[in-house]
Amino acid sequence: MNISIVPMSSDHLDQIYQIECRAHLFPWKASIIRDLDSRGACHHTLLIDGRVAGYFYAQNIVGEVTLLNIAIDPAHQGKGLGRQLLDFLLAFCEQHDAESVWLEVRASNLPAYHLYLNAGFNDVDRRFGYYPAENGREDAIIMSYFL
Repeated sequence: MNISIVPMSSDHLDQIYQIECRAHLFPWKASIIRDLDSRGACHHTLLIDGRVAGYFYAQNIVGEVTLLNIAIDPAHQGKGLGRQLLDFLLAFCEQHDAESVWLEVRASNLPAYHLYLNAGFNDVDRRFGYYPAENGREDAIIMSYFL
């Protein structure tokens, strides 16, 4: 199994959108997935044997990186790939002289929350009722990592 993490390209977008729809109850719209030129974009794709298995969308604005979206194909979850992708992001940020990384995670997404805690992120705040949920709204936990 050959794993690589490369800058996201338009060739990846169909596979990314398919994973987005499988991995998230409320997926991003295709138009957002396809926007590779947003300000400060530093989006990357995790490939296994040349096929998309995960990705992240991040934005670096004057040294403050926001992790906007991260996902591993459900068929590949539980194999440490999410941690590998997150570690890549943190190393990328360090190489590009970022000062901090910020993210929001659903309060109910305990595997992701623990992944971020174990990687060194800290809870900063909570946005009440931020995310749509099956039965109304749910909170977002805001987390940060200082390089």
